[in-house]
Amino acid sequence: QVQLVESGGGSVQAGGSLRLSCANSGYTSSSLRMGWFRQKLGKAREGVAVMATGDGKTYYAESVKGRFTISQDKAKNTVYLQMNSLKPEDTAMYYCAARFGPGTWDLEVSYNYWGQGTQVTVSS
Repeated sequence: QVQLVESGGGSVQAGGSLRLSCANSGYTSSSLRMGWFRQKLGKAREGVAVMATGDGKTYYAESVKGRFTISQDKAKNTVYLQMNSLKPEDTAMYYCAARFGPGTWDLEVSYNYWGQGTQVTVSS
């Protein structure tokens, strides 16, 4: 069983930075994919960034490339999302997600495990 606990988030002005953390307190393996999705008000949830924790391969949405960085601390079974140059359109509820095995990285339904969500608000 995978149990995800998120931290971070909050409110920041445009151009600012935030870091999200997601700790897995349950089972892990080299096939684990962990990452972040977000849901804007009235919109469907979308993939933001995912990491294949075994080999460190990363995947990003086009809208965040060059601004967001996903990383991991294997010893802590934790992934991080460093968000720089934040824009008002990044405002959303951010969810940590995890699954085992390869596949389309941003296919929401393929993720079995979800965190509780953390709000990120960027003001202009």
